[in-house]
Amino acid sequence: MMDNRPSRHLLVRIRSSRCEPPDQRRLPTREIGGAHVRIGLLTEGGYPYVGGEGGLWCDRLVRGLDRHEFDVYAFSSGEAQEDAGWVPLPPQVGRVRTAPLWTAEADGVVHGRRARRRFSEHYGELAAVLCAATPEADRFATALLGLAELARDEGGLVAALRSETAVRALERACRAPGARRTAREARVPDLLTVAAHLERALRPLSLDWYEEDGLGAVDLCHAAAGGVTALPGLLAHHFLGIPFLVTEYGVRLRTHYLTRPDSSPAVRSLLAAFHGALASETYRRAAFVTPGNTHARRWQERCGADRSKVRTVYPGMDAAPFAEAGESPETADPHTLVWVGRVEPAKDLVSLLHAFAAIRKEEPRARLRIVGGPADPEGAAYLGHCRALAAQLFPDEAEGPHSVGANPVSFEETGGPDLPTRTAAYASAAVTVLSSVVEGFPAGLVEAMFCGRATVSTDVGAVVEAIGGTGLVVPPRNPRALADACVSLLRDPERRARLGAAARARALELFPFDQNIAAFHGIYLEIVARTPARRLPLDGTGAPLPFAAPAEAHVPGHWTEPTPRAVPTWATQTPVPATETVR
Repeated sequence: MMDNRPSRHLLVRIRSSRCEPPDQRRLPTREIGGAHVRIGLLTEGGYPYVGGEGGLWCDRLVRGLDRHEFDVYAFSSGEAQEDAGWVPLPPQVGRVRTAPLWTAEADGVVHGRRARRRFSEHYGELAAVLCAATPEADRFATALLGLAELARDEGGLVAALRSETAVRALERACRAPGARRTAREARVPDLLTVAAHLERALRPLSLDWYEEDGLGAVDLCHAAAGGVTALPGLLAHHFLGIPFLVTEYGVRLRTHYLTRPDSSPAVRSLLAAFHGALASETYRRAAFVTPGNTHARRWQERCGADRSKVRTVYPGMDAAPFAEAGESPETADPHTLVWVGRVEPAKDLVSLLHAFAAIRKEEPRARLRIVGGPADPEGAAYLGHCRALAAQLFPDEAEGPHSVGANPVSFEETGGPDLPTRTAAYASAAVTVLSSVVEGFPAGLVEAMFCGRATVSTDVGAVVEAIGGTGLVVPPRNPRALADACVSLLRDPERRARLGAAARARALELFPFDQNIAAFHGIYLEIVARTPARRLPLDGTGAPLPFAAPAEAHVPGHWTEPTPRAVPTWATQTPVPATETVR
């Protein structure tokens, strides 16, 4: 694995870290006819890091669009991710700049009286919008961009966002007349929690990316997710006029609504107001918004995205690794069900285990393989709970006094000799099951469709949109319905074969990554073609062409339009007859 990370000493507080090899520094280029565009790719916790979520999609996009140039601006999600390094980068990636959102050292910026007054004014306005019963988009944008301009003028806002001034401003806004009831109920611990979250979400304001040699050198910004990930694109548009687009395969705003179930109503209300206002402003300013499915599109339009700017682009996936399994459906064990994914409470493996208990009563030879591991401590605890439940529901049963019992439920991870890849997991079973209560775009189901496997899924997220009529769909949190659907497929091999063949045909038609790459190529060219060029033409050596821009270009006003001639006053009055008859 290639480790081309910047050294730790290049980190400059929250400002940024930079990896910019001297031999790869390029002058700004823009060539519409030759389809050559320079893109600033904005990511969070993903590409170019090895273990980043969504990194595979970004890597395919960059490699597929090799005619373009990419500058990657990435937020890391933790120290372990930074230590793991980056994936090997193709030559079209000329520069990578990173910044950690998980930590921020004190920037040492000391604000004077005037700067402190500006911060108090803008942050107080931002807090007032979050507490208002009817938030106003223009007020939020004015406050947010005012903080961004202050950060640019003063060199950062890390200390100010952590100060007591910020907490006091939140408190005043919550106690002000007209504030929502949930905001008025906020106590000191709630205010501290909200202030800490806002400080983290607003860290991109303090970055040094918004200069002519940073995001000002790209033709457009492409945010690989919404929310905080798209904030640098919003600021580059404000400071430098750079157009940007936002791609969301899982709606970040929806995630914020569903997280923090243990938080107080005041905390959930204030944070939901902030992320809702940020999403609305991002959609309003973006040149295009590209959801990965209709489910995400409905969320975006509900948050204010203009329908004329929304383009649904399905996530591209590589069908090649699944071709052998898809062409050999007979290799599957006719009595095995498989679940593949990341173990977490939202996947509702508890309902799946209870459903499998009912399946075993109907089909005693049935077996369930749960393939995947946890991504965080919460997931690890949930996995332990599921293991304990499986041991309780299915005690090991030995055939004789001298044999070892076997549990029909197995918890496995890919990478071993028995299960080297996810493809092997799908190929081993006759039916793939999804039991989630929350789901965005079901990439795992699409992989099973590429393998030609019949599926049983819960009706959440974009599941129905993805599988169409090629699988069975049941309500979430309904083990009885899940069990009945699985039993019906286990008992009908011909139906399994028909559904699997239809699923593979649908996946090959809708979800190959070639279509994804072609769609973004067209969107890039459409954005750049209608965006005025901002840079001077350059000669072969990279120097500006002399007299390429006329001097009149620097004169304010529309000097290219003909100036209207002054009209005499007498010409605007009632015309006088040319002759007059005198008697």
